[in-house]
Amino acid sequence: MTDDSTERQQQERPARLRLGRPAALLGAAALMAAGVTAVTVGSPAQAADTPKTALGKDGQKLTVSASANLDPDGETLHVTGEAYDDTKGIYVAVCKDNGDNRIPTPCLGGADQSGNSGSSVWIIPRDALDEGAGTIAERWGEGGTFDVELNVKAKDSGLDCLEVACSVVTRVDHNGTGDRSQDVRIPITFEGQDPGDGDGDGVDVPPGTVSYVRSAEFTTAGRPLDLLLHPDSGKLYVGSDNIPDTSDVAEQGLYVLDPKDGRVLSRITQAPDANGAMAARVVRRIAAPLAGDGVVFHYPLRGIGTAKDGDTVAQGVWFNGASFTGIGQDADTSTVLVAAGPELRRVEIATGTVKDTVTLEGGNQLGVDAAHGAAWSVGTAEGKPVLRRVDTGTFEVTATAELPADSVFFVEPDPATGNVWVGSGTSVLVLDKDGKLLTTLTGADRPTAAAFDKTTGRAFVLREDLSGSTSDKNGSLQILDAATFQQAAEPVALPGSLAGAYAGVAVAPGATSVHLTNQAESKVVKLDLRMSPKVTQSPTDQSVAPGDEVTFVAVAEGTPEPTVRWQVSPDGGQTWSTIEGATENAYSFTAKAGQDGHEYRAEFRNSAGATRTSPIMLTVGESGGDGGGTGGGGEDTEPSGTKTVSGPEGQKLTVTPVNSLATEDQKLTVTGSGYDVDKGIYVALCVDNGDGELPTPCIGGVDMTGASHSSAWISSNPPDYGEGLAIPYGDGGTFEVELTVDAKDEFTDCFKAKCVLATRADHTLSGDRSQDVKVPVSFVGQDPVDTDDDAGGTGGTGSGGASGGGTSDGGTTTGGTGTGSTSGGTGTTTTSGGSLASTGVTVGTAAALAALLTATGWYVHRRGRTRALADAD
Repeated sequence: MTDDSTERQQQERPARLRLGRPAALLGAAALMAAGVTAVTVGSPAQAADTPKTALGKDGQKLTVSASANLDPDGETLHVTGEAYDDTKGIYVAVCKDNGDNRIPTPCLGGADQSGNSGSSVWIIPRDALDEGAGTIAERWGEGGTFDVELNVKAKDSGLDCLEVACSVVTRVDHNGTGDRSQDVRIPITFEGQDPGDGDGDGVDVPPGTVSYVRSAEFTTAGRPLDLLLHPDSGKLYVGSDNIPDTSDVAEQGLYVLDPKDGRVLSRITQAPDANGAMAARVVRRIAAPLAGDGVVFHYPLRGIGTAKDGDTVAQGVWFNGASFTGIGQDADTSTVLVAAGPELRRVEIATGTVKDTVTLEGGNQLGVDAAHGAAWSVGTAEGKPVLRRVDTGTFEVTATAELPADSVFFVEPDPATGNVWVGSGTSVLVLDKDGKLLTTLTGADRPTAAAFDKTTGRAFVLREDLSGSTSDKNGSLQILDAATFQQAAEPVALPGSLAGAYAGVAVAPGATSVHLTNQAESKVVKLDLRMSPKVTQSPTDQSVAPGDEVTFVAVAEGTPEPTVRWQVSPDGGQTWSTIEGATENAYSFTAKAGQDGHEYRAEFRNSAGATRTSPIMLTVGESGGDGGGTGGGGEDTEPSGTKTVSGPEGQKLTVTPVNSLATEDQKLTVTGSGYDVDKGIYVALCVDNGDGELPTPCIGGVDMTGASHSSAWISSNPPDYGEGLAIPYGDGGTFEVELTVDAKDEFTDCFKAKCVLATRADHTLSGDRSQDVKVPVSFVGQDPVDTDDDAGGTGGTGSGGASGGGTSDGGTTTGGTGTGSTSGGTGTTTTSGGSLASTGVTVGTAAALAALLTATGWYVHRRGRTRALADAD
């Protein structure tokens, strides 16, 4: 907007109305969820060089004088609008941007009840009766226009635009709160934020923000005292007492639950006493998992028990003497460490034999760190509370630290760092391996339990309310970085969580879920991880010619898995439109001359938030340039390259091509040598789950028709039903097959998982990892993999050669169409399909194979960019 037009509009601005019913201001106050006061003005506009315009769905035009680098302490924004529906009232304000078709709320500053602050403006129809607008409303100008000023701060009245996405918005007033027809939004940012930070459309939290939400409450396990998620079986073990309110029912014992829904898998209620007599037992502490399934646990007063899912009674040993006050798993899994009064004992689980002892004055609470060979014991020294570190190899005290004169509720070593966390009073003390205090984490509620996750490095501290007269009867779960002790996620409120004598926290691997006890309400509470989308691969600018095929690729991680939609802007990012049907990580289309200069971006969403890739530019000229790599026309976008990887027993696996693979119907030539001819293998495109792990699932599943050619079964001695289906090895454990693969099927997407062309032992030896060889590949739009220096690719290793190695137009193959044949004297077996063809096999047998192979997948149509392979003749 030019200066003279701005001046003219200001001169024509209608005068404010001063209407008479202040009670109706409650309607205008709907701009904020809670009542707020007006915003005071800081400096005048500091960022007048960042004007921006947005268009509404009905042609409305909203313009703001500045949209970036705004002063957080106060900024005056000049806002104009055109072509609005002047029969409806609207609010003009700066609000939290909650995305398309969602009401923008709350808003900075709330309703302007004085008509002077200008923190928000209410626009009403020109012929409207007294709407109760008092001194804050303005009338529409001709043609649905308005011209106003807003005074805004970055933080006000509980809303912080430095933390969440905010926009200058228009929306229908309180007379039509559900009417989204007048919603127009222009994202704004303040000093210190990148222009793309919090860029509207529901970007409520920064990318990759971790949170936890309550997903279930289990009331199936009595009064829970302690928890353990079994690392092998995945089952949730719960040690329980009776529920005070149901004295006529015995709920104590060891429960085995399905961790997803709390379903009781089994319950063990009895364990032996000193004479071997079985009786109902409370399970106070779960010390450690048993290999495969089951746990070691403590039952009062001096019992050590073992049990697993399906047992009717526990095995156990009973001791005389002092009651046990602590128990933990030793480095030797056949023994446990037990605090029995002042004596720390090493006890053999199966027999109860005491193998080592050390006397510790006032011994009480115990935490065992098997990973670092340490036991941490709370006791006294000269009448003062101390924490001692005992080397479990020598049973000698190696460190001592004084503790505050407060009750201790847990001693929990961090197996990753070797630090020990102590719940003392209302604080958590963190000490290093030498007993040096690293930090004190204070709080209002009592810390009753803690747990750690090695993968993420997070610490989880359960705090429960002290239930005093001034109590709020609420606890919380704190999520902290175990190395820095900083908050890793917002605490989770736990209503009704009151402190008791025992508590437990169990964390799933990767901290994907957390289970914790609520003893007061006899519940196990399940929390699930949420992570807002975080972009891991962004699209790049491209230059193409009209008629070229363009592919943009974007990938994001998040929990739950985010959805994606692509958006386009024809006007330099002023307005964005969602592209119908563009909901895959790879978006492909044929370029047209009219798309020159269009910008594109991908938006990822899940229940935790949303984020976008930075906009990228499409240039459509007379001929394609090199512009970023994934567009049509450039040679670097054609499938290319050969790579060879060596296996654990000297096998060689070679794949051509390996880079810029088409997302559909891509032909690969795969050769192998040095394989064990006594072991059958599968050859397929599968997900790489890491060293020593089965590559699975595999794209395309089991080919039972011989038509898709997406996988191959190589075996010189298959079961009877595999005759004619499996391809025999050539001399020296060689084979050569041609596969036709896709980047994605019903269950697996190589744009979201790391995919490799793999060999692995077939279903007759499914646990044998000796035949695992994996060649990395990349599809169009993904970063290329290193390739061999020569096109033959027979001498490479897992590290690959220099990038940009030999290219391939495919391979020449011989043999049959489904069963394969041995080729002359070369000793290699070739097939035009390389598939698990069903020649001579019944459908029932093939279905059985499908269940065994686990190379399952899901299929979605997408563009195929392939090269034809040369005919064998």
